[in-house]
Amino acid sequence: MQSISCLESRWAVVKRAAGAGALPLVLVATLALAADTRVPYVPTPQGVVERMLDIAKVGPADYVIDLGSGDGRIVITAAKKYGARGFGVDLNPDRIKESNDNARRAAVTDKVAFYQRNLFETDLTQASVITMYLLPRVNLELRPKLLELAPGTRLVSHDFDMGDWRADTHIAVKDEDKYGGAGGTSDIYFWVVPAKAEGTWHWQTLVSGKPQSYEIRLDQKHQVITGSVWIGGRTATLQGASLRGAEITFHFTAEVNGSPVKHEFAGKIENGAINGTVAISGPRVQARSEWNAVRGSRPAGAGTGTPVHAAQFHSGLPN
Repeated sequence: MQSISCLESRWAVVKRAAGAGALPLVLVATLALAADTRVPYVPTPQGVVERMLDIAKVGPADYVIDLGSGDGRIVITAAKKYGARGFGVDLNPDRIKESNDNARRAAVTDKVAFYQRNLFETDLTQASVITMYLLPRVNLELRPKLLELAPGTRLVSHDFDMGDWRADTHIAVKDEDKYGGAGGTSDIYFWVVPAKAEGTWHWQTLVSGKPQSYEIRLDQKHQVITGSVWIGGRTATLQGASLRGAEITFHFTAEVNGSPVKHEFAGKIENGAINGTVAISGPRVQARSEWNAVRGSRPAGAGTGTPVHAAQFHSGLPN
């Protein structure tokens, strides 16, 4: 359950409450709502709550923070059904009291807490999962802070996206309990916070016993990465580029020692380095070894050449 400052949602609730034959009452109530600057209370249906937590693959090792936590049902469900810990924040003291009462009834007070707090002033670094039901403008204001969280942090939003930060997953869920029982469709958006992959990376790999110098230059927009690759002064097209959290993969085929060799890289970005594995296959070579790349300028002898810019690849994004 969340609290969102959304006059459209208020209008829908008022119309259903007033009924089709009570237009004057609806107009008066709408004017009153428009004049009320407080954040309204709009519940997320329990069925949608559970789908949000399922999409985020919440488990006992997770710490869930709910922004605009209402009666606390998201954090409480995460604790009771999935064994997670966490807390919720809301500006309304009545909602905080209600959440704590609900937590006691659910016997999860050892796992959850609720605070009367501004979400923009809340430390989110403890979270492995963040849930929210906020207006798009609030999501956009919050987005820079979310992008600074640890790579791999999972974010789930009810009904509203984050502009040009495209969701990794987006589904629509019909629920009869939405809008106070009137029924409706909920959009669920899911993101994984990406690592910072942009920059120049270089390394050396032995191919048939001979060291080869490699370099990639990556551009990044959220979880979408593009780039170019150099091998000993020659160029090849980066293919299958994927970034999910800190996990990066890509592959390419390049001529090495006179033969085409396929390179498949998989690694994890951490502290300005990528550590992982590379599989190399060609007519005269089959090998798998460690891959250790560092970010920085091109080392001496890495070669020169005109980059071949790769096509754009989306990591797990819907078409």
